[in-house]
Amino acid sequence: MPEAFLLHPQLAADTVDVADFKLCTIRLMNCRAVPWLILVPRRGAITEIIDLPPAEQLQLMEEIAAASTLLRSLFAPRKINVAALGNVVPQLHVHVIARSESDAAWPKPVWGNLTMDHYAAAEQGEMVSMLRTALSVRDIH
Repeated sequence: MPEAFLLHPQLAADTVDVADFKLCTIRLMNCRAVPWLILVPRRGAITEIIDLPPAEQLQLMEEIAAASTLLRSLFAPRKINVAALGNVVPQLHVHVIARSESDAAWPKPVWGNLTMDHYAAAEQGEMVSMLRTALSVRDIH
């Protein structure tokens, strides 16, 4: 029997729930410096994209594209960064980050180059609401 999906404790601590795509849960990174989504396939014990069956690998790519489109439409970034590192958190998760020349880390990677200032509660609620509204209006999930 396949292992049940449980969100890694570090992802749970660092992110807030936004919505669900067909395969992934969409989470907002609690970092107000850049618009930053985390996609986590709702599968147990998966660490690499290649651990997913081929059809789910394709679904993941579609969901990464949908998240990228969402961030582009809302924030008009210069670049969308997409990464599945997993060096600290082994559970498969994909970072989708809207980058602009005005962000504090530009053009360097966000890791180690950005202050991880958290959203104030009201600001976080507004961001999640905006993302949920945009997802429902665009019907990209």
